[in-house]
Amino acid sequence: MPAAVNSRSGGQPSHAERAYLALRDRILTLQMRPGSPVPEEPLTTELGIGRTAFREAVKRLEAESLVVIYPRRGTFVTEIDITDHALIADVRHRLEGHAARRAAERATDAERSELDELRVLTEELGDDRAEIMDVDARVHRAIYRCTHNRYLEGTLGQYYNLALRIWHLFFDRLPDVSEHVGEHAALLKAIIAADADRADRIAVAHVDHFEKSIRRAI
Repeated sequence: MPAAVNSRSGGQPSHAERAYLALRDRILTLQMRPGSPVPEEPLTTELGIGRTAFREAVKRLEAESLVVIYPRRGTFVTEIDITDHALIADVRHRLEGHAARRAAERATDAERSELDELRVLTEELGDDRAEIMDVDARVHRAIYRCTHNRYLEGTLGQYYNLALRIWHLFFDRLPDVSEHVGEHAALLKAIIAADADRADRIAVAHVDHFEKSIRRAI
């Protein structure tokens, strides 16, 4: 499962944040299938949270197009419309390179150390699906944080989540997945070295590679 990100304030996550992260990751990994209901009663009990926190989390998921709320019917996981993939890739093609550039320019020394630890993980990947997806999510979200632009981080985070769900759907049909995630090593090296131009180019090429791989798998 993709690694959960701590609360936006950097401290311990609130009940609503914890609920959001738990539900988000179940949706992204298809544990909660497209079109399936998101029942309040069993989930609040399972997650150990109150109704208010659950509903706040659901509203956030709705804003990110991961659930849809129907009056008098309930909340459901959004369906995956594969025709959206090209639209998502179009946005990411424009923004991922910009994010990599800003991360190269703005990351702190501590953040560059974190990115170097992630680089090591990308170079040691095996064939375990959960590990591959976890490392990919951690790399992307770390780069977004390193931009020090919460608007860019939020926008890319939303589009990455939508792309990640599609990736899970077609994972078994994609060849060389660990190699695809391993491409992050060069990207992370460029960011750590503050080579903004190179980081930009590698990030764009990575998105293009992913988009083409999905297109071939459809």
